Amino acid sequence: EVQLVESGGGLVQAGGSLRLSCAASGFTFDDYAIGWFRQAPRKEREGVSCITNSDGSTHYADSVKGRFTISSDNARNTVFLQMNSLKPEDTAVYYCAATFPACEVVEGDPDYGMDYWGKGTLVTVSS
Repeated sequence: EVQLVESGGGLVQAGGSLRLSCAASGFTFDDYAIGWFRQAPRKEREGVSCITNSDGSTHYADSVKGRFTISSDNARNTVFLQMNSLKPEDTAVYYCAATFPACEVVEGDPDYGMDYWGKGTLVTVSS
């Protein structure tokens, strides 16, 4: 069974940092891309970052560029999202998701073309 399990969420003050983890199993991790998404209450889900595991290429939303860093540990089948300089507007449930074979923008798809999704981890940034 395919599983994506997020961890590392919590409460942090503005300007602080958190490191999220996404542990994957049930598929060939090296062949997939892993993306991070977030959804705040009563708001639409948005893409945050994505990494293509085969070549290590990365992508970031403009809102987090320069503050967040995505990385992958292929030996552990785990993707990380290092979040620095957090802002209250970063507050959301953060999800990781996987797609084959690379990060790709899929216009008009609420799931951003992703095949598998985790259950999410809550990040709350206070002012």
